[in-house]
Parts: sequence; structure tokens; C-alpha cells
Amino acid sequence: MKKWYEKSGAEGDAVISTRIRLARNLRTHPFPGKLNPAGRAAVEQMVKEAVLACVQTLPEQFHFVEMDQLSQTEAVSLVERHLVSPEFIADRRGRGLILTDDESISIMINEEDHLRIQVMREGFGLKEAFRTADRLDSLLNSRLEFAFDERLGYLTQCPTNLGTGMRASLMLHLPALQESGMMSRYGTNLTKLGIALRGLYGEGSKPAGAVYQLSNQVTLGLSEQEAIANLESIAMQIIAQERSARSAMVKSLEMQDAISRSLGILRSAKLLSNEEFMKLISNVRLGVSTGLIRTVRYDTVNQLMVEVQPATVSLASGGQLAAGERDAVRAKIVSQRLTRKEDPDDVSV
Repeated sequence: MKKWYEKSGAEGDAVISTRIRLARNLRTHPFPGKLNPAGRAAVEQMVKEAVLACVQTLPEQFHFVEMDQLSQTEAVSLVERHLVSPEFIADRRGRGLILTDDESISIMINEEDHLRIQVMREGFGLKEAFRTADRLDSLLNSRLEFAFDERLGYLTQCPTNLGTGMRASLMLHLPALQESGMMSRYGTNLTKLGIALRGLYGEGSKPAGAVYQLSNQVTLGLSEQEAIANLESIAMQIIAQERSARSAMVKSLEMQDAISRSLGILRSAKLLSNEEFMKLISNVRLGVSTGLIRTVRYDTVNQLMVEVQPATVSLASGGQLAAGERDAVRAKIVSQRLTRKEDPDDVSV
């Protein structure tokens, strides 16, 4: 079964993935910040039982992860795979994760809120992801009774999530706009429109490989459908500007050379740091999107961008690796995935 990051979807040249996240709290319990260990355990058990009771009406298969039973490497890998937030693994005591086999749905228990329901999809799929999240939300609400106020909407620990409690986001690859030096101005202007532009792992993180998260900030005073429509409209404008900037940028012989060299290095390197890999794979993805590279697919690039992150590559190798060992394993995996002996030259200029 393929995971969401092993596939590509609509508008795949610019949109890597879609995420819908719903913050929910139980009416019968204090927020997680006020819960003692017994209260956390009770919430965890209630959510587990509710999900199990819903399994017969859901096509997905779920399994439960006790967070405090994971190693640090296993926990960090969950963040790298965008299944949980960095905050969720900072203190894993009394926290649980419910996850589908394809990793498209994850439910964080006792993060900032009692539940964080998250749905991931490849490519541009906000409406589809919301339908899945909304269906699961309704099923769980019928058994758990979420805290809700007629005036304020869903009640959350952080006031910025009041209302719908929904954060919709798109993971965008924007190498041309980043190269233009305009990203900080974009971020400032988007904030005025109720949209946030952040790094690869959300709030407080930096962009790596020209990958950014675009998400709604406003959750109170508008419906989920209105928030999604607004985000879709702004995203399509950014994508159009990115595509236009790419077309101009790749006319440069220097850029064509950088793309060609990036693919060559990734195919032949014996050591690859994560920082170097993200920079080079961004160039390769740019080459794929502009037709300069014809034999590498988006799904291959998307998968590599997740699977060779530090903790995930260590985990796949059987445990904790030193930095140099990770760099060697990463280089080997990347080379094997990107090397096609039967292919002709990949770069056409």
C-alpha cells in the first residue's frame, strides 16, 4: 500500500501535498494542559474506544501507537513524515497516536488539544481531504461529544483555533519565487489576508529545498468551506506566479547547468548531507517541472524527500546512525532511485 508521500497528485509540479487538521476537545474533560496523568490516560482510552467503534463504518485500517514507548529516532521520524507536530514529541508522556496503514490519517491524542485529526493527500486536494476529515470528525463527535459553543464554535486551548478549529495547508515547492528573493514580502502580504507562509515543518521551521507550507490563519467567523476556497484561490495565484518565474529562470544556461549537475551529483555521490540533498533534489524537481529532466517522476522525488530525512533513514537502517553513516546510506538510496542505466540523457537544453 502506497503512502501519501510516495505519490504525486493534482498540480504536482508545485503542490507536493495537502493537509487538513482539526483541533477538538472533549466536553467532559479539562484541556490537556490541565490534565493529570490519570486524566490523560482516560482521554486516550476514550478516543481509542471511539475509533475502534467507528472502524466498521470506515474503509481505513487504524492502529494505535503509545508515544512514550517509542525511541527518539522513531518519534522524530514521525515528524519527518509529517504525521505529528514537533511539539507532540517534545514530551511524549500520556500521548498517543492513531494512524492508518497508508499514513494518510493520523490522530494525535493529548497534544495541545485532546485530539488533532489530520488528513494528508498527495498534490492539490483540499476538498477531498476535508471530506475525509469531516466524516471522521462527525463519527467521533457522535461518541465523544466535542466541546462546542454556539458563538465561539469549537473550543480549543489556543484562542487562535476557536471557531472551526481547522487548519488547511498545502506543501508547495517554490524554487523560482525563492530565488527571486521575494518570499519574505509574500509572507508579509499573505498575513494581511489571513494566510500563513511557513517552513517545511510548519510554525517556527525554516524552508528546506524551497518547500513551504501555505495555510489559513483565520478559524473564527467563517466556515470551513470559505476558508478552503480562500486558500485555494490564493494558492493558485502563487502557483501561477511560480510557473511564470520558472519559465524565465530556466532559460538561463547557468540554471540549466545547475539542474544537470544536481542530478549528476545525486546519482554519483558517496556521501550526502541532508542539507545538500534538499538543495540538489529541489533543483532536480525544478528540472522535472520544466521538462529539462524527463525520466525522473514527481512521486520518486516526493518519496525521497521524506525517506532520506535523518531519523527516517536511520530507522530504515535498523537504528541510530552517526552523521557520517547517515550520509553514506542516504547517498546510496538516492543513487539507486535516480539511476536508470537504460535511460538516455536526462537533461535536454
